[in-house]
Amino acid sequence: MFFRRHWWALIYSLLLIAFTIYIAMNTFVVSEVYTVVTDDSSSQVQSATTTTTQSDDADSTTEASTESESEDEDSGTTVTESSYSDENITITITEYRENDTSIYVADVVLASAEYLKTAFAQSAYGKNVTEKTSSIAEGVGAILAINGDYYGSQENGYVLRNGVIYRDTASSDAEDLVIYSDGDFGIVSESEVTADELLESGAEQVLSFGPALVVDGEVSVSEGEEVGKAKASNPRTAIGIIDSLHYVFVVSDGRTSESAGLSLSELAEFMQGLGVTTAYNLDGGGSSTMYFNGEVINNPTTNGKKIKERSVSDIVYIGY
Repeated sequence: MFFRRHWWALIYSLLLIAFTIYIAMNTFVVSEVYTVVTDDSSSQVQSATTTTTQSDDADSTTEASTESESEDEDSGTTVTESSYSDENITITITEYRENDTSIYVADVVLASAEYLKTAFAQSAYGKNVTEKTSSIAEGVGAILAINGDYYGSQENGYVLRNGVIYRDTASSDAEDLVIYSDGDFGIVSESEVTADELLESGAEQVLSFGPALVVDGEVSVSEGEEVGKAKASNPRTAIGIIDSLHYVFVVSDGRTSESAGLSLSELAEFMQGLGVTTAYNLDGGGSSTMYFNGEVINNPTTNGKKIKERSVSDIVYIGY
């Protein structure tokens, strides 16, 4: 009797539930490729990683490692667990411990801005197209990589990568990082400039996540300005510039008993302490990942219970 009286309400509820599930799946799960990115130079990628075969014989392992290292030196490339150096790229990894948090800093010096690049998951620009940071990095032969701005989590906000505009729909409150063709950094508001204007001004990359952490050497965020989840201690990812072609890539662990994580103001103060003139916050939380010489060197986690990479839309990387 009840069902006869309320059949229309039940049908309406079922339709509403089905529609809600469809919207959620379409927004967060169903992937759609808009553009496939091709890179003719991919076949010429120079691998920077050194693979050592494990052996029960310690002497054999040591001998193999020594031979591998000498080959790198002969070719002008030196690779260790915490550094990489060749004629164009120098990277030094340092782990810090501040605010009860493990922070990984890659100090990067380049001979040219052409070695600072970005890459999309699955070599494709689209909706919900994701891949682990390490997988994207391996695919492009990256020496060093961090997760990017996760452009796929939003429908607006400029996406300009490697000199190509993929999305020119502005987000009124977006504060973007612009990496110009000469390697310099700039902070812009999307409400004040178009994607085309940025491209014409020499923008090579535009990352839309934010906020800016340091501008002209001064911290540009404070605890009072942070809202919502930004007040909490979380895993973080950031990038900064110290001087011409001298950068720092920064990733902090968080959400675990071993590493609390950082607030945005703590991250900004840390970046300022590294001597940056401009620093910018990228996607954090479970996305925060640093890849170096073929390995993930931090401890990415979404819930603190399991150390595992989250799949993301894009990376920022150093490579050929």
